[in-house]
Amino acid sequence: MRVLITGATGLIGQEIVKLCHKKSIAVNYLTTSKSKIVKVENYQGFYWNPKTQAIDASCFKGVDAIIHLAGATVSKRWTPVYKREILSSRIEGTQLLINALKGETHSIKQVVSASAIGIYPDSLIHYYDETFNDFDDSFLSNVVQQWEHAVDGFSQVGITVSKVRIGLVLSNKGGALPEMVKPIKFGLGAAFGSGKQWQSWIHINDLARVFLYILENKLSGVYNGVAPNPVTNLELTKTIAKVLGKPLFLPNIPRFFMKLVLGEMHTLLFDSQRVSSKTIEDKGFQFKAHHLQPALEGVLE
Repeated sequence: MRVLITGATGLIGQEIVKLCHKKSIAVNYLTTSKSKIVKVENYQGFYWNPKTQAIDASCFKGVDAIIHLAGATVSKRWTPVYKREILSSRIEGTQLLINALKGETHSIKQVVSASAIGIYPDSLIHYYDETFNDFDDSFLSNVVQQWEHAVDGFSQVGITVSKVRIGLVLSNKGGALPEMVKPIKFGLGAAFGSGKQWQSWIHINDLARVFLYILENKLSGVYNGVAPNPVTNLELTKTIAKVLGKPLFLPNIPRFFMKLVLGEMHTLLFDSQRVSSKTIEDKGFQFKAHHLQPALEGVLE
């Protein structure tokens, strides 16, 4: 089996590449940086540029499936210009792949695309599964809705579409967790706002396994990429402190202060999404990291 991965050099992409190689799945990957192109039998790089809609179409040769992860990070101040970048990086990359495939004879049967639980509204009481569709008009929800709609376009070229709505990824190599750990390490940790907002998390290894499970079992549709036991922000903060052996004595950080510091992006810390993993579990997937403390111990050791 050979898969084409976009975003292969990112946090999640690197973990998926590692797992592919462990399972003897060969990887083609797309990169906007020609200096990152490597050509070995099981790991072959190809150039693309979603902004100019340029792509080396030989990337599709011998490929059975696409894992589509590419998109600009949301963990950067949301200026009006950068907000357009967050959206366009997802739509343009998706459109480029679909348009290129329209002109190619290909053997690709399935695409598994990244998505995000940011599609669900901020709520302390709802428990969201994939059937929920009463989305709100927040910036992140709009981005994810448009992203998912663009990904549905792969069905026009005879490809089965699957999407993984990703929660808070637990990894020591990047993402939000190292940023949350920093102040706690210095004894300056505190929960955000009331601390009651739900955080639906997943261990990086389980997330990579979810992507490949969907591929190997030819599952279509939408799946939440979250572990079975979401926690509140307060519980997450306390558990990180406990694993690090650090005290927590500061009062919770008020919303208005973080809005001053981060602007609109502060919603990433205060929005509450309690999200269910039942759909993927009902398909037979078994999580290795069910509970937060052992998952953090594995990541922060």
